[in-house]
This record gives sequence, C-alpha cells and structure tokens, in this order.
Amino acid sequence: MVDREQVLKIAKLARLKLSEAEIKSFTEQLGSIFEFVNKLDEVRTGKVEPTCFVEPLHDPLRDDIEKTSFSQEDALRNGPKVKKGFFAVPKVIDGK
Repeated sequence: MVDREQVLKIAKLARLKLSEAEIKSFTEQLGSIFEFVNKLDEVRTGKVEPTCFVEPLHDPLRDDIEKTSFSQEDALRNGPKVKKGFFAVPKVIDGK
C-alpha cells in the first residue's frame, strides 16, 4: 500500500504542492493502482509469445514519406515567447 510519505516524495520529485485533501486522495488512488498492477503478477504468461501488435498481418504505422510541414515562422507563431528564431523558455538549470 502507498503511504503519505511516498506520495509526498513523488510530489516533491514532480515539484508539485499538494493540499491535504490531494495527499489523501492520491494516497488512495495510487494504492488502488498498485493493487491492480500486483494482481497482474498472478497471470500466467510464460507460454505467451511477445508481440507489439495484436494482429500479425496489420501494421498500424504509416509509411515514412517525406512531405512539407510547417515553416519555422508558422510553428513559432504558436509559442508564447520567441527569441532569436526559437521558443524562449524559462531557465531551469543553474549554470554554476
């Protein structure tokens, strides 16, 4: 089962500030998720062949064909801030 300290550790790693209600809710939700995942360990899969597609004759991926895309100007028009032809984002790593 997941406890409060584990939820707080995950929140810290994700840089989230959680209210007491959220901590309680996430503790219960994560506990339920892990319980379900642990049930999957009970399924016997030793004789099941690995696969990436359910239908062996069907490849859902499209052909890799080169085609024109957005221009840089069009793509940058969607960003909140542009600097010197690139998206400008806040600094997240201290360069000391």
